[in-house]
Amino acid sequence: MKGKPLLLRTDGASRGNPGPAGIGVVIEAEGTGERTELCDYIGETTNNVAEYRALILALTEAEKLSPSSVTVLSDSELLVRQLNGEYRVKSANLKPLFLEAVRLLRRLPGARILHVDREENHEADLLANRAIDEHFKNV
Repeated sequence: MKGKPLLLRTDGASRGNPGPAGIGVVIEAEGTGERTELCDYIGETTNNVAEYRALILALTEAEKLSPSSVTVLSDSELLVRQLNGEYRVKSANLKPLFLEAVRLLRRLPGARILHVDREENHEADLLANRAIDEHFKNV
C-alpha cells in the first residue's frame, strides 16, 4: 500500500449519544485489492466525537503509508461539511478534534473528504459496532 492512492472509509458509532462508542476504519490501496481494517472501542462519548476519532485514526495510519493521494469517505454530513469549510465548528468538544483532523489532512497529498450515503459506508459501520460489541463481550 505504500506510495499508492488510498481510499479511507471511516465511521463512528455511539449507542445512546452519548453512550458506549466505537470507531471503524477501512484503508484500501486503490486498484490493488490491498486493504486494512481497524476498529476500537473508545469509551463513552457522542457520535460526532466518534466520527472525528475514526477519521483521525484513519489519517494517522494513512500517513505511515506515504500515499500518493488520499480520499476519505464518510457518512457524517456534519464532519464532511465542517472539514470542507461549509459549517462552522460550534461544539467545544469537537474543536480540538477538528483542528487535529485539519492538521493531518494538510500533511497528506491530494487529500479530500467526501460525503457518502450510509449504505456506501457499511463496512466501516460494521467495524465501529463490532468494537462496541467486543468490548461488552469481554467485560
